[in-house]
Amino acid sequence: MKILFVMPRVGAWATHGIHRSPNQLYAHWAAYVREKGYDNVEVIDGRALEIPMDQLVEMTKKKNPDVVVIGEQLHGYGGYGVIQHFNDAARLIKEALPKTKIVLGGLWYSAMPVQTLDANPAVDFVVMGEEESFYDLIEALDKKKALKDVAGVTSRIDGKPVMGPHKPLLQDLDTLPLPAYDLFPMDKYMGHTHWKPFVDMVTSRGCPSACTFCYEWDQYDPRSPSDFLKWRAKSPERVVEELELLHKKYGVKVVVIQDDNFNVDPARVKRFCELKEKKNIPIKWVSLGRAVDWVNCEEILPLMKRTGLFMGVFGIEVTTPEELKKIAKGITIDQVKKTIEILRKHDIAIVADIMMGFDYDTEAIIKQRYEFTDVVDPDILWIGYVTPAPNSPMWRISLKKNWIDPSKVNFSQWDFLHPVIPTDHLSIGDLGRLGSWCMREFFSKPGRINRIMESNFDPLAKLCFQDVMSGVGKWEAGATKGEVHV
Repeated sequence: MKILFVMPRVGAWATHGIHRSPNQLYAHWAAYVREKGYDNVEVIDGRALEIPMDQLVEMTKKKNPDVVVIGEQLHGYGGYGVIQHFNDAARLIKEALPKTKIVLGGLWYSAMPVQTLDANPAVDFVVMGEEESFYDLIEALDKKKALKDVAGVTSRIDGKPVMGPHKPLLQDLDTLPLPAYDLFPMDKYMGHTHWKPFVDMVTSRGCPSACTFCYEWDQYDPRSPSDFLKWRAKSPERVVEELELLHKKYGVKVVVIQDDNFNVDPARVKRFCELKEKKNIPIKWVSLGRAVDWVNCEEILPLMKRTGLFMGVFGIEVTTPEELKKIAKGITIDQVKKTIEILRKHDIAIVADIMMGFDYDTEAIIKQRYEFTDVVDPDILWIGYVTPAPNSPMWRISLKKNWIDPSKVNFSQWDFLHPVIPTDHLSIGDLGRLGSWCMREFFSKPGRINRIMESNFDPLAKLCFQDVMSGVGKWEAGATKGEVHV
């Protein structure tokens, strides 16, 4: 059984510059099936190697695999903007290799399996589950087992989508092998143009919160969206083992821990830092977390900084207690302010985001949201447009209001940086204009740029800031004129 993971050439968000990292879905799935005995596994990374689509298809044709896998686990460089590239790759590879089975999985697809097969005749399977479901599918194909019985997989059988049973989530992530980084061109990856060698890591899955807009709802079986709420994490020992591999074998210097909530458990974070320090792993790192989780880690921030944390990312999203409750964010305004205070105290650069495009948003609400953010003064502002994720409450709201037609989604615009739905009071054009106003106001404030460039921040944070600044114009062109980034 020859398995080929294919990553098309895609871009990145306007404010991310050149941003490329090993596909974590591929790295985990490949490692898992290889450990189970299917060792004829390869990756073609057209993103890292900048391979045009026609050449990518030709390379795939020459390898003549039994199975081609396409998909992604992380939204952090292009959102759903990658999906059209994936769909095109699937169609063209099927045309070149009609007998090759095409498997899709990860973001969007896991929550939209039947719709995906209906819309993409070239695709044979959608994996709704995780590593175990993918392995079960490979074994079923290899041993000619009944495909309808494969849990966590939707199969095309006699031309029609058939959903297998729901697959319970793997609870102990430490039972997974280390990601198969040896399959990737590890010297080709960089973050924000200047961070290299670079890797986006994943150390936990799910989230204890239930934000109405969150994109992570889309990676779970649509029959069991509550799976998203089951937070599961690799142990600190396993995370440090992966870091040690990245450092010693591949010379990685910077990682972004892409978990939405890396610091949910302060004891886990503390143990991670202690082990990293003990093993003298010099990799610098960035992590994401909710404001409440940053506040809960206040006592260990000096340790986090000492072990390489140079940038902290969190979502403000909205800026009144009533709104925070409405979107189920699970934080308070005081925690937002406290997060910025404690990160700044330790010279950890602050990236915060606000959202716009909730169904109730008005111009006054959005401007108040910006004014609050301007006052609390993070170092980098990221503005995201509400982009309904399958399984999420915002998806259901948008369907009810007839704001979206899942069969007609323009994925090139669904990257979280283009407004794609209106509100009850604002048009898509209004949202684009207001987003651009917020970006210009924030990044043109006198003294803000000088303060950051003259700060004691790690040089990597300042390089990131430069990259963001250079992309503001492109960001505006996307929000107001529809320019495609990804």
